[in-house]
Amino acid sequence: MRRAAIVMVALLAACSGGAKSGDEARPTPATPNDLGLGRAATDSEVALLDIDVNAAGAGLPSGSGTHAQGALVFAAKCASCHGPKGEGMTSGAIAYPKLIGREPRDGFPFGKDLKYVKTVGNYWPYSTTIFDYVRRAMPLDRPGSLTNDEVYAVTAFLLAENEIVPREFVVDAKSLPGVRMPARDRFVKDDRAGGAKFR
Repeated sequence: MRRAAIVMVALLAACSGGAKSGDEARPTPATPNDLGLGRAATDSEVALLDIDVNAAGAGLPSGSGTHAQGALVFAAKCASCHGPKGEGMTSGAIAYPKLIGREPRDGFPFGKDLKYVKTVGNYWPYSTTIFDYVRRAMPLDRPGSLTNDEVYAVTAFLLAENEIVPREFVVDAKSLPGVRMPARDRFVKDDRAGGAKFR
């Protein structure tokens, strides 16, 4: 126990070096070499983890998918949790969310009336972040296991089933950012520029 406390104090001391005074006080990040632990990640290792896609579509990879392809992927890898029609399911204490549904089509009562369930079709603000979330976090038991084409296909399936795009629509890095979600204008743009006041 005493040894662990000494190691923790040493690590904290190493991480706090190089701090400035006043509002600009920021610790200089310690590197693995500074701490004598591990090694710096290589560029290829970082690239494997640097897979985020923003709302504008920056970061979308090559590949494509359609509703028909997505229906097969969804049935094989998503329906066991979300239901065969994306209706959501409950298993014991775990509730897997409903993904498909446009009700209510008018208004945005989610903060006032809990009877409405948030779905991709009535709540999700950006089409590109559907791709991002599915690629990074799904399926729940094997996140990151889908290929880019499978993720594009599932995205196409969800968009078409929610009546946002036609079933023949091909989803790829070029077409996906152009899909405007029904709830897009219900969200306030985060226009913060950063800086000390946001930290």
